[in-house]
Formats: sequence, structure tokens, C-alpha cells
Amino acid sequence: MRFGLRASHVKRAALADQILFGLFLPGAELMLAASLHGIEDCGERQMLVEHLDRLSGTDLLLLDRGYPSRWLVSLLKHRHIAFCMRVEKAGNGGFPCVRDFLRSGLSEQLVMLRAPDRRDADDYECPREPQQVRLVRHVAPNGKVRVLMTNLFDSARFPADGFGDLYHKRWRIEEAFKRLKHRLNLEHVSGLSQQAVVQDVAAKIMCDNLQTLAALTAHDSADLRAAERINHAYAHTALKPLLPALLLGKKVAKLLREVLRLIAKRTHIHRENLSKTRKTRPKPHKHMIQKPC
Repeated sequence: MRFGLRASHVKRAALADQILFGLFLPGAELMLAASLHGIEDCGERQMLVEHLDRLSGTDLLLLDRGYPSRWLVSLLKHRHIAFCMRVEKAGNGGFPCVRDFLRSGLSEQLVMLRAPDRRDADDYECPREPQQVRLVRHVAPNGKVRVLMTNLFDSARFPADGFGDLYHKRWRIEEAFKRLKHRLNLEHVSGLSQQAVVQDVAAKIMCDNLQTLAALTAHDSADLRAAERINHAYAHTALKPLLPALLLGKKVAKLLREVLRLIAKRTHIHRENLSKTRKTRPKPHKHMIQKPC
């Protein structure tokens, strides 16, 4: 995140550059937890560890290429958290067993990861022993080969050909952060202190979650065709004037029903496997000089 801040002498002033970490639920399109970190404070894996207590044994953690490590695999298996992470790297990077798997041509394989280093095992309180994992090969529509690592070993319940669609759900996370940054102007903050930045981020994430819940409710209450989807941009616009009354607990049931009825009328047709090349253009958010402080 690059917040629109200016130099100031306020106590506990916020840093302009920070990292926003979030646990996001694709499908329901809800941000379950979020936290702000300084860019030098810690890495992605440490941020994830600080949120692991929010997960249960029924959750499936979907991770991209920045997370794989032997100690994290050991920790997730120790905590009985199911995971699926992308692990292939260019050249000679990454796990040796993954490079061997890529050369083998197999669609899936059970392999053993070496035990974590002693220091990592002590720091993160995970078992220092080799871990068995399942590798699954996925070929994208453009021909790119991906390798997904998981601790879901039951091939009957979790067939190899289902992991490609599972990994594709990660794209909803990217879309959620884009929506927060551009539609809700997440980097436009109302104060100069870190507390003001944290409050603004929390408020905008809550607004995004509320519009998602409103869109889901409108969709379920309306008689829509299977291919019809709610226009979430309009849902945010329609719900925005009602948010103060909702948050203050005022009686707005009649107004809320009317808003949900309006939201249900603004739909678009969803077409499976439709892809369009994005045109190169400047990012839609404002320049720093136009951001309010």
C-alpha cells in the first residue's frame, strides 16, 4: 500500500509505504481478517503465522509462490490445516523434489520434503522431521505448467484434475485487493497518524464486506437465471447512502429491502472460461499529489 500522506510531526505518524495482509474467502468474497505491517517488519510467511489461529481443521489454505518453505509445510501439517500452494520456480530454484517431478512428466506424485532447519523449527514450534506431501501438475490454458503442493492425499475425494480450478480461485484475492484500492480508494486516508490509517483501512474493508453480503442477499432473494450475476459496483453505490444508518442501528428495514430490490435489477451475464486480453493503460487510482491527507 502507498498511502497519500505528507510529512508531519504528529505523534506515531503513519508510514506512507505499508503492507496489507488479509485472509480472504473466495466465492463468498469476504475478507475474514486483515492487518497492516511495515515493509521491513516481517515477511509474508510471518504475517500468515500471526493469523493461523483464525483457521480451523475444516479450512483449506490457498497460497501462491511466495509462501512455500519446509518449516511452513511442517507447521501447517502439525496444526492439521489443509493447504494447496504453488511451488514451481524458474531455473534451479525451489525444492529439488519439485524439479525432479517436473522432469518426470507425472501428473501427481507423493514426495518427502527434508526436515526444517533447527532454528526454523525452534522459532515456529513445528516438528523437525521430513514431511510427506502430494505434488500435482496443472497445465494452464496458455500451456504454462504449474506444480501445486498439498496435504490432501485422498485422490478419490480430491482428484488431481480438480486442483487447477482450485488454484484459479486465488485470482479472486487479487480482484478483492484491486477493488479495495481503486473502487474504495483504500490508499486515500483521512489522517496522518497510524491509528487513522488503521481505522480507515478497517472501515473500507467492512464496507466491502457489507456490499458483498448485500449482493449475496439480493441474488438469493431474486429469481435470477443461473448465468446472471449481481453488479457489485452498483451494489456498493446503492448501499453507500444507507451505511451510516445501518451502522448506527437505526430502523431501516424498509429502505434496505428497497435497496436490495434495486441491486437485484442490476445484473450481468457470466460466461464460463471467457478470457479477454487486458489493454495496457495507466493504473486508475489517482496520483499521490491528488490524494487527500
